[in-house]
Amino acid sequence: MVRLHVERVIAAMPERVFDWLDDPANLVTAPMILRAGWAADSVEPGAGAVREAVGTGVWLREQITEYDRPHRYSYLIVRSFPAFGHEGGTVTLSAATGGTHVDWVSSYSHPLRAGGAALNVITARLLPWNFEAILAACARALER
Repeated sequence: MVRLHVERVIAAMPERVFDWLDDPANLVTAPMILRAGWAADSVEPGAGAVREAVGTGVWLREQITEYDRPHRYSYLIVRSFPAFGHEGGTVTLSAATGGTHVDWVSSYSHPLRAGGAALNVITARLLPWNFEAILAACARALER
């Protein structure tokens, strides 16, 4: 099981940070993501909404499972290539000195048919870099 955890303080109000991070169009700020958006069959942003992303060697369909604006949202990868045994991810926002503290946690493993432990090692290095890039882009966009 891989557990990813990234944090950052962003000098902006929690509502603005939440809305920026929740918008799937902003996932393209991750180096590996080429295209992202709400799925055509998705409900309005909130619990039950579905985001899709296509990236370098990856396709993801994730469902928002919890939505408590502007404090937190959780999601679960429900379909993907390569396959993820996703335990879920949560983005938690809290007031902090100088802005909003963002705490992003995601846990998963790749099944054996998708590369198993070998792919876990590779993605455990690549995905935090992408999560950190998204948070850095959020900071650049909102700290103007």
